[in-house]
Amino acid sequence: MTEAKYRHAPVMLDEVIEALQIQPDGRYLDGTFGRGGHARQILARLGKDGALLLMDRDPEAIAEAQGEFADDERVRIRHSNFSEMSDWQDAEKELDGVFLDLGVSSPQLDDASRGFSFQAEGPLDMRMDPGTGRSAAEWLAAADEAEIADVLWRYGEERLSRRIAKVIVERRQEQPLQTTAQLAALVAKTIGHRERNKHPATRTFQALRIHVNDELGALETGLDAALERLKPGGRLVVISFHSLEDRVVKRFMRGQVLQPNRRNLPPPEVQPAAMRALGKHFASPAELAVNPRSRSAVLRVAEKSS
Repeated sequence: MTEAKYRHAPVMLDEVIEALQIQPDGRYLDGTFGRGGHARQILARLGKDGALLLMDRDPEAIAEAQGEFADDERVRIRHSNFSEMSDWQDAEKELDGVFLDLGVSSPQLDDASRGFSFQAEGPLDMRMDPGTGRSAAEWLAAADEAEIADVLWRYGEERLSRRIAKVIVERRQEQPLQTTAQLAALVAKTIGHRERNKHPATRTFQALRIHVNDELGALETGLDAALERLKPGGRLVVISFHSLEDRVVKRFMRGQVLQPNRRNLPPPEVQPAAMRALGKHFASPAELAVNPRSRSAVLRVAEKSS
């Protein structure tokens, strides 16, 4: 498969399927359907008594899921953030596995009208669900300088966040930013090219996208919901693409046991672990050679304790 064709291929597909340990009569939830690459392979391993629940906050992804799977009695589809799986009646029964592929998808990046990429001219939107919340342009037009700087630092780890925020606020006094090209050019002019092979606006775009979509808040809520819905022995499988979200996943999977207290103080009662972390995986050399999106991917697996 060529690199161009591989761009929309599911990341670490074999590793995800192996980690889920799919049973033919099991119940599984894919909380980030995207374009269905992982979901199709999960469904292919389910028998007539199995069930696959599909969620996505992107209406275009849900439209594709409906078009392909609406007639399959084993499949249930919901247009919603995976953080809301606790509110879904179909997800009330104990699940054998939950899979999450975090961040922005390749189709979203490739569609300039969605506003996720600084590489093409488009409206400065960045919402994964364009029907809810404020766009990046609307937020930048209203937020104060300190708030903008804080978001760029917290979610983009941008060292020059204050300088960028100051210029954004000065610029909007004349004309608010409306397009991805305008923001990318403004950031590049403000801080210059500091990192080899990385556009100056990379961290800014990442930070705004995470903030506009409340990605880390949704992740924390979604992980709690997944733990609640999984049956004992059920698997939680998560792919992350940057250190902020991977840190949340790692701490969640490892943080269910109370650690002993500090020296000279009696240790607290240690509670049984709610989950058992089973390790992490990276894309194989073969996948890295053809699939650019897999280069920053980290897959973590945990199992719910009895």
